[in-house]
Amino acid sequence: MGKLLNIIYKSACVLLSVAIFFCVSSIFLGCKDNNTYDGELLRLHIRANSNSKADQAVKLKVRDAINVYITNNIKKSTFDEAYSEIGARLDIISDIADRTLKAHGFYYGARAKLTYEYFPSRMYHDVTVPEGMYDALIVELGSGKGDNWWCVIYPPLCYGEDFKYKSFFKELFG
Repeated sequence: MGKLLNIIYKSACVLLSVAIFFCVSSIFLGCKDNNTYDGELLRLHIRANSNSKADQAVKLKVRDAINVYITNNIKKSTFDEAYSEIGARLDIISDIADRTLKAHGFYYGARAKLTYEYFPSRMYHDVTVPEGMYDALIVELGSGKGDNWWCVIYPPLCYGEDFKYKSFFKELFG
């Protein structure tokens, strides 16, 4: 009987140790995977003319028009594909922004460009996009000196597709 209890005790200790190892590993690996993205990103920034209420409101109208266009016309299955398609359509995106501005009584114009620049850390829903250098579609409205609206074109964080980070261990044992 003592031998059987000893075997059960040792087996329980080994199982508990393995469980603790995988739980701790999953916590540390899962935190990074679930909250940050460190792969290729193509950001979208729409920079308002100023911080006046009118300029900020029309910025959102431009955002809506550009989002409809991107959703319906840009393939986002790879970074290279999204970048290439956006690059080929910069004139169209500028025109959409400019027409939207004019339709709402703003005549200061819009410019779309692809650039590579530094951005601070930002949150999108439950995903942190760390600070750093990123490729971005920048749409400047007028002077572009106002607050911006931002999102991520690739991976598609703002275009209706589900984009979730997963923990390897959670998937393995979940």
